[in-house]
Amino acid sequence: MTKPFFSIIIPTYNRCKFLNTAIESVLEQTFRNFELIVIDDGSTDQTEQLIKDIKDKRLKYIKKNHRGVSAARNIGIQQSCGQFICFLDSDDRFKDTKLEIAYKYILDFPKYMIFHTEELWYRYGKVLNQKKIHKKPQGDVFINSLRLCCIGMSTTVVKINLFDQIGNFDENFQACEDYEFWLRVSALYPVKLIPEALTIKQGGHPDQLSKKFPAMDTLRIRAIEKLLKLEILNKQQRQQTIQELKRKCAIYINGAKKRKKLKEVEHYETLLKQYAQ
Repeated sequence: MTKPFFSIIIPTYNRCKFLNTAIESVLEQTFRNFELIVIDDGSTDQTEQLIKDIKDKRLKYIKKNHRGVSAARNIGIQQSCGQFICFLDSDDRFKDTKLEIAYKYILDFPKYMIFHTEELWYRYGKVLNQKKIHKKPQGDVFINSLRLCCIGMSTTVVKINLFDQIGNFDENFQACEDYEFWLRVSALYPVKLIPEALTIKQGGHPDQLSKKFPAMDTLRIRAIEKLLKLEILNKQQRQQTIQELKRKCAIYINGAKKRKKLKEVEHYETLLKQYAQ
């Protein structure tokens, strides 16, 4: 049996009402040589029954105990057979030409291991205009990745070999796991942008990770701390990383002072002293 060119990984947790749309957007792709791996992160809704009702041999379903999105994606990577991995959040969807266009770019730009695409954003059913800061970068995107997570997981196409060199998602991050991962990647590898909106992203639901973990900047600071300890940065990247650490810490300290969280103020002021220049 011919191995699939793409492995599409959908992690899901109690997203039954969105999941079918995500799955259909993959199964309806014009490029047919793929496998779809749905990792059920311990859902307690009707997810399992939904999957049983879908009759398509390209669909693999794996259910596990609830451990978070990083662990779910890592299991998908381990179980994949494709040359390139695509991630799709269970509340997003692909345009039907996503894989076909990505395949052409992979052939045209064989030196790249990471591709990402433009995306359309919807919130509460309406198109959400993206700000200038959200403009998709390409090439050396490390400085962009430091400021914010500039690569959307549902837009990415990643060569499987990358994970052998970079490692998988850090399961200690229950949120901002994408920010942490792309910091490691962009420090070492360039990224190619496919300048077409091939992913449709849905937002605004109450169960989004950004709403479950309101103090996201503390996780981003932790990701930057980890990056500095890995010793993979060149001199310029290290300077840029320390500057961004200082910026994020200063913002958080200012907010913590207003909320009278003095222990947090002390913690991040101590952290800043470690990187004083």
